[in-house]
Amino acid sequence: MNGLLKAFQEFWRENSEIWIEKYEYKEAAPHLVLQAFLQRVINGGGDILREYASGKRRFDLCVLYAGKKYPLELKLKYSAKTEPEGLEQLGAYMETMGAHEGWLVIFDRNKDISWESKLYWKTIKTSHGIIHVVGC
Repeated sequence: MNGLLKAFQEFWRENSEIWIEKYEYKEAAPHLVLQAFLQRVINGGGDILREYASGKRRFDLCVLYAGKKYPLELKLKYSAKTEPEGLEQLGAYMETMGAHEGWLVIFDRNKDISWESKLYWKTIKTSHGIIHVVGC
C-alpha cells in the first residue's frame, strides 16, 4: 500500500488539474481518481470496498489484498483541524476492524501552496496503531 500511494502522489501532481476540470462536483475528483488508480489492485487479485462498514460508521475505502485489510480515509484539507480529525476518525475505524495500520490521504487544493508542501508522508504511532498521513 505504501508503494501504491507514493506512486499516486506523483500521478496526482502530474495529472490533478486535468481530472479536477472534468468534474462539476470538484470534491469528487480526488476520491474518484484515487479509486481508479487503486483499481490495479483488483487486477492483481485484490478488491476495493467503498464506504466500508466499520461498526456503526463507514470509512472511505478498504483495500483487500492477500488476506489483509488496508483501511484508507480520504479528506480534503479545509483547515488545520483536517489532519487531527482524520487521525481520530481513522483510528476509531481501525480499532473496530482490528487493523493495526491505516492510511489517511489528505488532498490540499489550495493553488497558492507549492507541490513540495502538498506532497508529504508522515508515519504516526497512535493508540490505535500506525497511521500513514499521505499529503496530496
